[in-house]
Amino acid sequence: MRRKVIAGNWKMNNNLAESQNLISKLITGLSSQKTNCEVIICPPFTSLSESSTLIKDTVIKLGAQNMYFEENGAFTGEVSASMLKSVGCEYVILGHSERRAIFGETDELINKKIKKALLSNLKPIFCVGETLEERESGITKDVVKRQVTGGLKDITVDELEKIIIAYEPVWAIGTGKTATPAQAEEVHAFIRELVTGLYNKSAADNLIIQYGGSVKPDNAAELLSQPDIDGALVGGACLKADSFISIIKAA
Repeated sequence: MRRKVIAGNWKMNNNLAESQNLISKLITGLSSQKTNCEVIICPPFTSLSESSTLIKDTVIKLGAQNMYFEENGAFTGEVSASMLKSVGCEYVILGHSERRAIFGETDELINKKIKKALLSNLKPIFCVGETLEERESGITKDVVKRQVTGGLKDITVDELEKIIIAYEPVWAIGTGKTATPAQAEEVHAFIRELVTGLYNKSAADNLIIQYGGSVKPDNAAELLSQPDIDGALVGGACLKADSFISIIKAA
């Protein structure tokens, strides 16, 4: 039985005081719950160090929203894997659709980041997914196949064990639209089938595949009950403690 993993991507939200407030509410809300799933928060860089201190000895793990593949140097505005490790990160989101669409990140660049994260003992949450135009053109599986194979290029089967894949249909992020449980499950099952071909059935069976695309308290249980959906990468709904806790409960 695969574990469920619920991660909250705060995106470019919450200054330091707001981060402290949200974490305080999460800790209080989760302290009375028996949590049998993994919980990860991914605050902005400016809140990572303080967040690490606040969540110490709780069920909450820390992730970052991005990183660069070089160790150090003249890369103004970038953050390295060792910097993230130094402030207590265990996870890092890589290849998010906003990084691809707004900042032009390619499959090749994302692959370099995944390799660097693994070398640095950070667990990647590797995002893939199609746009509305691509879905309507009937090429969802082609796009997802390209992204998965490109991102996992030269990744060993042992390294794959440390990776979470997050399927996020771009047309369902921040739009209020959500893939139906059947639509989401279809792509999750396809990713698992793809990984079976790239590696083996055991590796694919053990792979954690999250769904990310307007996950909310009212649709979380149905999405998370699908056989190949192992958790959620939550956007807007993770910015309020009560809605994020409701999604965790659903898992």
